[in-house]
Amino acid sequence: MARTTGRSTTHLTRRLVQLYVGLTLYGASSALLVRAGLGLEPWGVLHQGLAELTGISIGVVSIVIGAVVLLLWIPLRQRPGLGTVSNVFVVGLAMDGTLAVVGDVEGLGFRVPVMVLGIVLNGVATGLYIAARFGPGPRDGLMTGLNRVTGRSIRLVRTAIEVAVVVTGFLLGGSLGVGTVLYALAIGPLAQFFLRMFALPEPGAGPGVTVASGLPSTTAPPAGSGPVAGPASGQAILPQ
Repeated sequence: MARTTGRSTTHLTRRLVQLYVGLTLYGASSALLVRAGLGLEPWGVLHQGLAELTGISIGVVSIVIGAVVLLLWIPLRQRPGLGTVSNVFVVGLAMDGTLAVVGDVEGLGFRVPVMVLGIVLNGVATGLYIAARFGPGPRDGLMTGLNRVTGRSIRLVRTAIEVAVVVTGFLLGGSLGVGTVLYALAIGPLAQFFLRMFALPEPGAGPGVTVASGLPSTTAPPAGSGPVAGPASGQAILPQ
């Protein structure tokens, strides 16, 4: 009994460490994309545009937008987890903290590697915090909630949200460029790779199977399909 309790405590501790390390690295990776100056991830474009408009730091803008998006979960009847609420605050704070430490990057020979590092680090961070299974981020929950309520495919809902976010952010002065395109192309494969790397076995699960919440099943639905019917508690079963 004591051995089982010890294993459970260790398992929970590792999940918490993964969650907060992942969220911190996510904020740091977004800050690196800002310093590279070659284009941000879709939501980063919006955050930067609003920061330029309001004079508020981009990290604080990220926190405010995350909180607003989280409020949209109420009519969608989405249930936040520890990871969802932590995402709102930790990412923005880590982003501002990294920007305070990392200065401007001059010269294309330095900016390109910083951009690549930011994108790869974002994939690592995504795999870490999603594999911790404490709930999806506010923006991912908005996507899955709209998918369930509207009956539209995940692909269509995500594309519509991110196009609207990018266009709005760009019109407000956000940075749109090659980094935005590379991020869009690379983040899916990177996140999937690192999600498998950091996935933790569910206590009591059979050998060779891990569980990760916050992502749809790895088997993609056909184009134009309706709501994704995932496993219970928003978890996706990932064969190793």
